[in-house]
Amino acid sequence: MDPTMSHGGHETGPTFAALWSPGFLLLLIVVGVLYTLAVGRWRKDFADSEPVALKQKLWFWLGLALWYAAEGSPLSYYGHHYFFSVHMFQQSILYLVMPPCLLLGLPGWLLRPALKGERTKRVMRFLTNPLLSLFLFNFIFSMYHIPMIMDALMANAAALFIYKIFFLLAAFQMWFPVFCPLPEYNTMSEMKRMAYIFVNGILLTPACALIIFARDPMYAMYSAVPEQLLLLPMLDDQQLGGVIMKIVQEIVYGVALGFTFFRWYRRERKQDDELPDEPYFPAGSANRA
Repeated sequence: MDPTMSHGGHETGPTFAALWSPGFLLLLIVVGVLYTLAVGRWRKDFADSEPVALKQKLWFWLGLALWYAAEGSPLSYYGHHYFFSVHMFQQSILYLVMPPCLLLGLPGWLLRPALKGERTKRVMRFLTNPLLSLFLFNFIFSMYHIPMIMDALMANAAALFIYKIFFLLAAFQMWFPVFCPLPEYNTMSEMKRMAYIFVNGILLTPACALIIFARDPMYAMYSAVPEQLLLLPMLDDQQLGGVIMKIVQEIVYGVALGFTFFRWYRRERKQDDELPDEPYFPAGSANRA
């Protein structure tokens, strides 16, 4: 397929719907309203429900806002049709920043009714296995950035939509062991969780490095963009995209490591504070007065 055909927006300007995705915005507003009702007015209808703090609600609303910014705003349109660097920034928000925000905003009691039944629980435990989560997300991420695959996906809207669904599910699967809202699935210690985040960062690096240090443009679809529409030469824009992804990944994973460390530290301090004071002299000591 001629790569110029995969960017139908070069000759004609984008429509309002293409730039702002009002249907997707409406969908996210409905999700936000239902979430607000569920953790507020409808909370008494859920078993073992507890009050949800404003900070936790803000995490969820921020996640929805980031989802729209990445997938429904002009960021999505121009990243898809013109600028690889913008596309990588969009990917960073969609798969590295947005899922943790939504998970932090979800109370466990809100998810639990959807996970009833032994079969469902077994499937959930399998899908949230840290090794599977680690492999699957980084495999999907790396495959997506193979030039032949990305060019083919960008030229086929249906295939791209399906791949992005799996990509998004894999992102939630990858982040679930770190920001798990359900205690019964929270099986990793903080030390293992920090190692998990660190390994994730290592596995994401090769794909970013290949893009950053490439000597030629890798993606025919972006090479087809007329030069007068580019802000940077294609190769520079491509390298900038790899740098953006790597920087955002380092920041997000660093914050996740800090979050996990301080959660572990607070738990250890709390346990120490709850221990009874030890007598100065051991029981039966001959040195007692």
